[in-house]
Amino acid sequence: MRTFKHGAAVWDVACPERSGRVVGLTMAGFRVRDLDPLRMVPHPAVTLLLEFGGGSPVVDYAAGRQQKGSFVAGPGFGSGGDVRARGENIECVQVRLSPVIARAVLGASPADLGCTVLALDDLWGREAFRIRERLGDLSSWQDRFAFVDALLARRHEAGPPVDPEVAWVWHRIVDGRGLARVDGLAAEIGWSRKRLWSRFRSQLGMPPKGAMKLIRFDDASHRLVAGEAAAQVAVDTGYVDQSHLHRDVMAFTGSTPVAVAGERFLVVDDIAWPSRRTTPRLTIRGSSGSAGDRT
Repeated sequence: MRTFKHGAAVWDVACPERSGRVVGLTMAGFRVRDLDPLRMVPHPAVTLLLEFGGGSPVVDYAAGRQQKGSFVAGPGFGSGGDVRARGENIECVQVRLSPVIARAVLGASPADLGCTVLALDDLWGREAFRIRERLGDLSSWQDRFAFVDALLARRHEAGPPVDPEVAWVWHRIVDGRGLARVDGLAAEIGWSRKRLWSRFRSQLGMPPKGAMKLIRFDDASHRLVAGEAAAQVAVDTGYVDQSHLHRDVMAFTGSTPVAVAGERFLVVDDIAWPSRRTTPRLTIRGSSGSAGDRT
């Protein structure tokens, strides 16, 4: 376990010692005594938070609404900059799910989540309570990671896969850092633009162009955190100019690129998810045709 300090914030952060069973699933453990309101920065993954400590995380969102305890949030959660997390004596395992595997793992499409948050109790019922108890009974982070990994691997194996063509397009967008062209991707899998938009949106929770925009923002925001100048980040990540980057950052976070460079949610990433820039390829169950062969 490592200690992350950023201003007055002090978090204990744990990472699994070995890779998990499901490609596209990563996790980290957090212990935070006092979590002052923390802006949730949008991320191109589904977030599954499993809390088990004596305290309870609270997410404030949507003009006064709150979510307490374990939750699931769709890709892009936090867009607009008005979502905050806070709490005391928090202990939790946070899981990031590629949208490609989220439907199988969760038993619900990311499209059902949108850019909002859902209590895990509402999604999994009593199983959510049993997970919380089991995590609390385990004495080490590695045991907790192993338990969560086995649980989600079983769910993934039993759940419905996305279309192989949709998975292939997602990976092409990720590999291209959000700079691919929708028409070109549709042509490569032999689909119309309309069909790609419909299938992609219904299975991954966002349209292809929305995915591109979010992935490009994620790349740019982490470059800003790494200390790169905004003008150079704009050039390297495919924005028309620095003003274009500024507008996107404001739209996603409600803040300027300068402020985003110091966001704790982003600064902790290199500790909690040190391999986040790698993009392992998924083997899609039930794949057929050329798109499936290319995953």
